[in-house]
This record gives sequence, C-alpha cells and structure tokens, in this order.
Amino acid sequence: MRAALFTGPGNLDVVDVDTPEAGPSELKIRVESCATCGTDAKIFGHGHPRLEPPQIIGHEIAGEVIQVGSDTAGFSVGDRVQVIAAVPCEECWACKAGKQGICINQTSMGYQYGGGFAEEMIVPEAVLNANGVNKIPGDLSFDEAAVTEPLACALNAQRLIRVGEGDTVLVMGAGPIGCLHIRLARALGAKHVMLADINGDRLALSANAVKPDRAIDMSAEDLEAIVLEETGGIGPSVIITAAPAGAAQEQAIGMAAPGGRISFFGGLPKDKPMISVDSNVVHYKELILAGANGSSPAQNAEALELIASGKVPVADLITHRMSLENVRDAIEAVTSGDAIKVVIKPQGVTS
Repeated sequence: MRAALFTGPGNLDVVDVDTPEAGPSELKIRVESCATCGTDAKIFGHGHPRLEPPQIIGHEIAGEVIQVGSDTAGFSVGDRVQVIAAVPCEECWACKAGKQGICINQTSMGYQYGGGFAEEMIVPEAVLNANGVNKIPGDLSFDEAAVTEPLACALNAQRLIRVGEGDTVLVMGAGPIGCLHIRLARALGAKHVMLADINGDRLALSANAVKPDRAIDMSAEDLEAIVLEETGGIGPSVIITAAPAGAAQEQAIGMAAPGGRISFFGGLPKDKPMISVDSNVVHYKELILAGANGSSPAQNAEALELIASGKVPVADLITHRMSLENVRDAIEAVTSGDAIKVVIKPQGVTS
C-alpha cells in the first residue's frame, strides 16, 4: 500500500509499504480522510522527541472498518469510524482520576503507532481499550469526522476554563484551531466572540468563515484598545491563546477582565518557553490561568456529536482536499496560512 513515511526532519515521502493485517484485538480501517495540523508541520520540519523514525504520521483520522480481529467485539466490517489521536493507558493515576488527557504513559497515533497518512491503518488494542474508536453518526462525511480530534482538544481547553453562557471571548490566533475555538465558544453560550491575529491575510480568511463579532488585525490595529471598547472597558471574561507566542500569553494576562479565565492553548517553542508575568495582576484580578494539552476519549466522542448535531459546523472550514501524493503540499498550505483545514484523501480526491 501507499503511505507517507517520515524518516527524519525534512523527509516525508509517499512510498510503498507492507499492507498491515489486524491482530486478534485490533481493527484495520481503510483511511478515507486524515486532516493535517500544525503538529504535522512541526514533525516534518523538526521531528518530535516521542516519535522514532521511520513512521507513518497523521493523527486526525476517519475511515471504514475493513477487518475485525477475532477477539474484537462491537465493530463490523463496513462501520464508518473516527479514531482518537492521544491514547491513554487507563492504568496510571491520571487515567484513574478521569484525566486521560495528561496520562503519564500516553501514546499516540502517528507517533508510536502507524498513522493516517496511508491507504490502510491498524487501530491498535490500546485504542480500543480506551474506547477510542467512535462510529460516525448518520450521513456525516469522513472529512468532517476527521476534524473531531482538534475540536476535542478545543473542547478540553474550554471545559477547563468553563466557557459558558454570557462569556465574552477573545481568541488570539486565527488558524484552524482558532476557528474551532470561535465556533465552540458560541456553541457553549458565549455572547460575544472576537478573533485576533498578526497575519492579516490569515485573519481575513478565517473571519470570513467563522464570522466573529469582531476581527482584529494586530499588525494594523491596537488590540488592547479595541478589546476594551468591545467589552465596555472591562476586558474579556475568557481569552484563549491559540498561537505559539509568548507575547500573546503576556498580553492575555494584561487584557483579561477581573475574574477572567485564560487558556494557554498554544504551546511555546522549546527554545523560548519563558514569559514575563506580573504576579500582582494575576493576584488582584483573581485571574485563572489554565494550560490545555490534548483531549480524552470521552471528549473525542462529545466533539464528534457536536459536529454531527450541527452545533459546531466544520464542513466550511475544510478549504483544501489533497491526495496522499500531495501530503507535502498539504503541510505547506497549513504553515503558509493559505488554508484553514486541509484533508488528505488516501483513496483519492473525487470532485
């Protein structure tokens, strides 16, 4: 079969590999859609400490079951499924406490297990043990189902900071995850949502799709002044930094309303992980700062239902569909900001 094999930084080639067979406690799926994200771009450019090449990457996966292991129950050939990315062990203290997203033994599709940039893929026993395979409801497309995993990550972040009715929300970063945060905040009851970015072209593309109440081009406008104007001089009750920028995190602390909640969603570069924080601002404004890392299998299932129900539409966020052979072009479209969401179609792109 054909697969995109990562062999080291800058090396990602579509090659022929052995077609896998499902073991007794596994499934095999024909991959129909595998969405790309910024993490794929990071892996392509720099590798990842948890990924040992060679490996088939891609972790936003949807497909059809084509083989069911002899000891695997609950699935049949022909089932349309979506697969989690981060795989909890279900045994450590974090998993037993219901915090699978921070499992200390976490493994991942496209890292320790072959991923979705391939014509076929094995769903390992660990994924099934974690309830990590969701049947795609109704006539929801494979492409839309493939966006479940990043939405689950956004859901994890917004649950941690309790986004809800009446919130005013600022999302800093207008990439695909920023778009999902805007849509999700509205679905959870936010009354006013704002989207900001330093890249005016990317902001225009994303704002045209998700239509925030205010789009702010940080390269040409005064973010803090506009945010204060939009919130009656109070500041947002919620700020989500959906970009890998320390400056955004610092700004968020300064702009948040008293009692505000801030999600540090975008991780910082490993060589620039430090920011400056005025602790007294956090103290006197009683701010809540929360990290966000991945999602749980239950959040994946909830995210799929949000998409299927129409509460969080994603079809219009998929701006590009590309064949497996064009996986490098897909990653370039993600990093350049020319696309919102790019979906790889290992079985071929149909018009």
